[in-house]
Amino acid sequence: MTVNRLPRKLLTLAALAATAALGLSACSPSAGNNESAGGAEKVTIGIGQFVQAPPLDAATKGFKQAFIDAGYVEGETVEFDVKNANAEVATSTTIAQTFATQGVDLVLGVATPMAQAAMQNITDVPVLFTAVTDPVAADLVESNEAPGSNVTGTSDLTPVADQIDLITEIRPETKKIGIVYSSGEVNSQVLVELAREAAKTHGIEIVEATVTNAGELKQATESLGDVDAIYTPSDNLVISGIGAIVGVAEERGILVVGADAAHVEGGAVATIGIDYEKLGKQTGEMAVRILKDGEDPATMAVETSNELQLVLNLESAKRIGVELPAELVDRADSTIE
Repeated sequence: MTVNRLPRKLLTLAALAATAALGLSACSPSAGNNESAGGAEKVTIGIGQFVQAPPLDAATKGFKQAFIDAGYVEGETVEFDVKNANAEVATSTTIAQTFATQGVDLVLGVATPMAQAAMQNITDVPVLFTAVTDPVAADLVESNEAPGSNVTGTSDLTPVADQIDLITEIRPETKKIGIVYSSGEVNSQVLVELAREAAKTHGIEIVEATVTNAGELKQATESLGDVDAIYTPSDNLVISGIGAIVGVAEERGILVVGADAAHVEGGAVATIGIDYEKLGKQTGEMAVRILKDGEDPATMAVETSNELQLVLNLESAKRIGVELPAELVDRADSTIE
């Protein structure tokens, strides 16, 4: 969305092949001393997004909005150069190298693989990240409290224990929870381990299936067997193919609880999760403090979101024959009908 930390050499080596093959062209002029028509200094922000998916799209949108709210005018005092890696690590590296040669003022890496690529290839300007579950495990920062380099940002670590609790609130008889996730994402490994720990407190067994691409999601979900519920973590492959998981679950009457609202919009029944647009905006506010106030990324602690939202998909619940508790519906922040 193995513990694969994507070693730093891996990203660099992947770029050697990708650069020749992909040759992404520069979309923005060097930002170094650019000035707007009004004479104010203009900044150029490189935004690399690992894959097009609702949570990541929302994070990018929120990041850009923070600049507008801070008084920047897009096209005049700020230019956003947005590139999408289409879930390819090699393309992420090429994007990062392109930003490095363009001379942008700041780079945002959206999702762990893109952030890792930016960290590996950009050392002379600030690099921020968002939608990264565990920045330390991903080798992006020395610690969340003191990042130690030009890289910092926001974590999207979700309240996994609360989400497992939500499953038991909807289906108290749950004995087995299935999880499908990408074997190549650090985020997913962290979340699955947290899910295992949370499930133990309820005496629930976790059944796992891993995938390497979105095309494997349907078969992997089917392989879970006789589970009472499915938990979908913040995994880039999972969200890009959430419909395949939901399709199997609905055929079998299995409850699906997701890590964020995008999963519920895609057909999962419920989540207690973060708002990615707000998280992206929080990251943008950090970027503004760096550019306007001169704050040092090395000493800017990684931030997390404290704003959680309970989202329910009432139509999905009906399709699998689940009656949601009235108290749960009453306290929902939003519902899909």
